Amino acid sequence: GGSGAGPRGAAMAAAAPRWRERLFALYFLSHIPITALIDLQPLLPAGIFPRALTDLLQQYATSFRDPMMLQPPEWFKAFIYCEAFLQLPFFPIAAYAFLKGGCRWIRTPAIIYSTHVATTLFAILAHILFHDFSKSEHVGPQTLRERLVLLSIYLPYLLIPLLILFTMLCNPHYKHVEKRKRK
Repeated sequence: GGSGAGPRGAAMAAAAPRWRERLFALYFLSHIPITALIDLQPLLPAGIFPRALTDLLQQYATSFRDPMMLQPPEWFKAFIYCEAFLQLPFFPIAAYAFLKGGCRWIRTPAIIYSTHVATTLFAILAHILFHDFSKSEHVGPQTLRERLVLLSIYLPYLLIPLLILFTMLCNPHYKHVEKRKRK
């Protein structure tokens, strides 16, 4: 939005932030196949997913030293269940709202989603930074550089929800929800 003086500036500030809505739509659309094809693998029995997808997960986990995706701790598994049953059904709804643009009804669900995801990401990022992975069955990050590389994979999943939260709370378009008229 704009913050210029005069009527044009006020109109721009009240308009929906289109570039952010497009970013959010892309984020939610891209999340659907990532969640369904990659993130849910640790929850389901081996053999359900095609070999190419299990190989892709294995290659990712090895390349980026992410043992959590191959052998998730119970707390991480709980986050994957949240992703499966709370977030995945929300992704197409949010993608629709942000693609359409200007949908004020998405404000409360987006606040709930972004707060939930940011909270889970803080735990994941702290684990990446501070956990001793030397006893992991699968190779985890050992050096600070390896930890920062893995951190950079997860970081967008904190930053974009924080931008969604900021937009829903601070942008005038979403802040002022119109009251329904009583008949």
